[in-house]
Amino acid sequence: MTASGKMVASVRQVVSDMADGFLEITHNSFALLGLAVAFVALTLIARPDLRQNGEEELRSWLQARQVAELDHPVEPDAIERATATNPKDLPQEQAKVAYWLSKKYRVAPEPLAALVSEAYGLGQRNKLDPTLILAIMAIESSFNPFAQSAVGAQGLMQVMTRVHQDKYQNFGGHFAAFDPVSNLRVGVSVLKECIARAGSLEGGLRYYVGAANLEDDGGYAAKVLAEHQRLRQVAAGRNVPLAAPAAPIVATKAAPVGPSSPATGSDKVAMLSSPEM
Repeated sequence: MTASGKMVASVRQVVSDMADGFLEITHNSFALLGLAVAFVALTLIARPDLRQNGEEELRSWLQARQVAELDHPVEPDAIERATATNPKDLPQEQAKVAYWLSKKYRVAPEPLAALVSEAYGLGQRNKLDPTLILAIMAIESSFNPFAQSAVGAQGLMQVMTRVHQDKYQNFGGHFAAFDPVSNLRVGVSVLKECIARAGSLEGGLRYYVGAANLEDDGGYAAKVLAEHQRLRQVAAGRNVPLAAPAAPIVATKAAPVGPSSPATGSDKVAMLSSPEM
């Protein structure tokens, strides 16, 4: 073989060796990569907490990128703060009540559906007619969760927050008075105590509105009971005409006085005060 032929053969051998080495390295790299992926997968399966943390980190990164690109916040979990549900998902009786109240009080049916569902659950647990609970909300606040009276009654059920701060501790504090569901639950607790103290529904309503020591409750009990009756008919499937919403009674509860204290004019008894509970 000539010198040039030997040189060509040598070059070919070098190129062949380099190609074989590259293929071996690539093969080994893919094998290592596969092993790494398998190891990570097994680790995530064995440690779901790591998988969840990884998902949260990735989600946060993606959201941050989206905020940077769109220049506005992204809160996919904001829906969890909404007090709303689809009325069509409720039992037929509850759906009828929700739609009727929505039309009468001009409130969206979705939040009303959530309140109706909660009222039915609370009524069952506390042995109270849920339509009575809804009637009180209607008369007290017309379903305005941010309503406040001149004397401090707040929220859907117009609970005297300063009197019943202890009842809000389980909900994170007195600001929960403006959370519709929390206010509803506290209001039902107060209502139940008022009825037990008075020994009758009508008497309990007088305690609730702060007129237990007065000769006249301003027609409050009659308004609540009338709305209660209408709602019972709606729940039973009857066609009840819509009337003008009753004006919310939000200014009849004053600071508590002793049970034997005289009360005239604006000196009305408040709802059951904490020391007496």
